[in-house]
Amino acid sequence: MSTSQHSPAPGSGPVEDAGGAALVAAMEAAPAAIWCLAGPGLEPVWVNARARALGTARGDLPSVDGRHLTELADVVARTGRPETVCGVLGSDGPTATVVLQPLQVAGRPGVLLLLEAERAGVERGTGSEAQARVVEQVQHSLLPPALPLLPDVRLSGSYHRASSVRAAGGDWYDAVPLGRGRLALVVGDAVGHGVPAAGAMSRLRGAMRSVALRDPSPVAVVAALDAFAGQMEDVEGASVFYAVLEAATGRLTYAAAGHPAPLVVHPDGSSSFLPLAPRPPLGSLPGAPTVAATAELEQGATLVLFSDGAVSASGAPPVEGLARLADAARAVLADPGPLGGGTSSGLAAAIAAHLLTPGEQADDLAVLVAHRCAEGTEPLHLDLSAVPASLPAVRRRLGAWLTALGMGEQDRVGVMVAAGEAAANAVEHAYRGLEPGRVSVTATVDVDGVLTVTVRDEGRWRPPDRDPGDRGRGLMIMRQLVDGVVLQGEQGTTVTLSMRLRRGPDEDEERSAGASAAEVAVDRTGERPVVRVAGAVDPAGAEQMRIRLLEASHGGTGRVELDLTAVTLFSSAAVRVVLAVARIAGDEGWVLLVHAPEGGVTRHILEISGLAGLVELR
Repeated sequence: MSTSQHSPAPGSGPVEDAGGAALVAAMEAAPAAIWCLAGPGLEPVWVNARARALGTARGDLPSVDGRHLTELADVVARTGRPETVCGVLGSDGPTATVVLQPLQVAGRPGVLLLLEAERAGVERGTGSEAQARVVEQVQHSLLPPALPLLPDVRLSGSYHRASSVRAAGGDWYDAVPLGRGRLALVVGDAVGHGVPAAGAMSRLRGAMRSVALRDPSPVAVVAALDAFAGQMEDVEGASVFYAVLEAATGRLTYAAAGHPAPLVVHPDGSSSFLPLAPRPPLGSLPGAPTVAATAELEQGATLVLFSDGAVSASGAPPVEGLARLADAARAVLADPGPLGGGTSSGLAAAIAAHLLTPGEQADDLAVLVAHRCAEGTEPLHLDLSAVPASLPAVRRRLGAWLTALGMGEQDRVGVMVAAGEAAANAVEHAYRGLEPGRVSVTATVDVDGVLTVTVRDEGRWRPPDRDPGDRGRGLMIMRQLVDGVVLQGEQGTTVTLSMRLRRGPDEDEERSAGASAAEVAVDRTGERPVVRVAGAVDPAGAEQMRIRLLEASHGGTGRVELDLTAVTLFSSAAVRVVLAVARIAGDEGWVLLVHAPEGGVTRHILEISGLAGLVELR
């Protein structure tokens, strides 16, 4: 297929009027590579100068992270849904962002494909820094997005990539709720580096979860992982430490394969490493016996699991590295700041920060911390008069109790809004036409970290009206903010809200606190609330934006505006939030008004994502 067939002069091709000619000329000189694919085989019918440098035939389309763009184009054409991907171009090129948008070309189904690579490292072999960033993104995406939050044990996790892409990738940690107050705690290191090591880590972690949920005993899990590694060449030689912790008693059963024993910092400030029977790495010696050991984690004690990078971070011999790790953990725990009143938020990151040295970091570093609380969390019981003046007390006391649990801001606000709606419904509807009675609010957390908030009145039961202006509206709000809502109507009304508690890794906690995420605020001075967003809306910022939009719109039941004028980066997670709220608004009979300046990147992203028809853009 010749170049001339796919590079029409301005004024010819897809559009033939003057405006179309200007558009084609701009596309021709665009820094991004652009292909217009159409027809049954999705062959290129037009390409720009940047795309011609890469190839003008379907078979010439490059790959991103090993996935050929022809495959993505076929999926977009078949489903009609746009797609955006980011990864390494080719085998060792720069980071590239690819946007695929379905369209009609002369009445035929087609796909518009835009590929933009980082300016530095466009030439083959010069994209190591971009590749390192991609490795970090892949590694973080494969680590657990959240850790269980139990009343008796608080978890904290942190991962730091090696400076060189030749050393990065493969370190991992996980925490799996097993029921009855038991937790599987795991840390490991896959062999190799880069995206392949991250992929091996992901398979190993998936195998671990699959086995642990069937038989969580350390002997069974390590033996199964050993057999798995023996069949998977890229997993062979990986190391792992696996333990089951009974949160209520502190009993710890554990085993390892080729991995160092974790550190225990005792309540009195002393520390020791758990005794551990040496065993070869996974898959390296088939049939090697696995010996499990037991220990007891005292109340107030802290268990620190770590990857090899924690020992080798300073470049010192292993004995000195382990001593340095113990010193770092004791120093961090002696400072009450990171514990935040016993929540251990940021504890793993604080320990890692003590281990990291200025300059080059030779190896990945993963840290998982389990702190056994000295005191459990007492249930919350409120018994108030069912009058509007009682509602601030519900919000204040429930908010303080949830904060003491260590909940992240987004989940905490969601629970408070849902519980506030339930309490407001009881105040407004339960005793209508009668003297105000009582409303009770109870909050508890079970041993597996499931939060239950119960709001009960003793008034007259009335089923939710079809009109969303009545109790049905409040129920819709609650169901959007918590995991489960149960409504019972015998001898009054009881609303039971449930949510499994979780906490993001330490880096996500920092972002949600405003260190690197967008600024999100609600402006209530005008006719309707306006959620104003500024800065880079990464996934953490998108979650803040979601909860503020739901809060300001009372779960989507009232009109709200979204101001994105000051946004500098708008991630795909943010696009999904706008789409979700726009759908809720449509169901409620209103349209989300979004302020995004014409010609700006945010406006462009919203338009190519197909949101222009779902929201009102200004």
